[in-house]
Amino acid sequence: MAGKRTIIDWFKEADQGGYAVPAFNYSDIWDMLAIVDAAVEMRSPVMLACNPLVAKAIGVEVCGGLGKTVMEQYDHPIYHHLDHSPTPELCYGAIRHGYPSVMIDASKYELSENIRITGEVVQVAHAMGVAVEAEIGRIQGKGIEGDFEGGDFLVQVDEAVKLVEQTKVDSLAVGIGTAHGFYKGKPEINFERLSEVNEAVDIPLVLHGGTGIPKEDIQKAISRGINKVNVGTIVHVTYMQNLRKSLDGAGEAPYTLDVVKPVREQIKQVVKGWIEVCMSAGKA
Repeated sequence: MAGKRTIIDWFKEADQGGYAVPAFNYSDIWDMLAIVDAAVEMRSPVMLACNPLVAKAIGVEVCGGLGKTVMEQYDHPIYHHLDHSPTPELCYGAIRHGYPSVMIDASKYELSENIRITGEVVQVAHAMGVAVEAEIGRIQGKGIEGDFEGGDFLVQVDEAVKLVEQTKVDSLAVGIGTAHGFYKGKPEINFERLSEVNEAVDIPLVLHGGTGIPKEDIQKAISRGINKVNVGTIVHVTYMQNLRKSLDGAGEAPYTLDVVKPVREQIKQVVKGWIEVCMSAGKA
């Protein structure tokens, strides 16, 4: 693991260094290891993000065991993270099973309820030395990580301040026009609102829905306070598309490892590209 440095230490260093820590959603052991391979080769800090569907399908205990083993095996800043948990209970399960970072997403509720739920998770997590990410505003679009189609997505600065002050949360995902899944057109990111939130709160800010956002917009967001960039859709789409190609060329009785090997390499190359976008290469 990364010695005694926490993921929040890395966010603060990223803020000072003008880059962001990339967080990649995995679906199983093969893309998890591809992400790790890319991060180690590029010498980048990285977060392995486990969305609720994966946590429930594989089991938070198994995912936690895999994450803990990977973090301990590599002398590298790798952090296992529960992404977009809709309930405190799932966060508590992740905390029990060794996740050093969890996200409680109560953004669908009114501010007072978001504050109440987030505050409860923070209290439990901090007692165990675990970092907590919250969300305010809404991340648009439909995807594994979330589903929101409404127009009222933009984070309000005063609400962000209240949530941070009243919960003592460690990092904050902000609704600024990004979306889960693939974009239908060019993403319209409200950089001015991002700057306003960054000036108003003194914690790391998180950009969700990285897939499909142009490189220059990602890096502009980083320059305005984003310290963590989440990337999910392109990872699992790369996995599935290349798995299909590998299976098509593998004959009638393929062996799992033979099929997965080229797929893992393709995922690794995609992850490397995003590490470059986040400007985190060589920082670990």
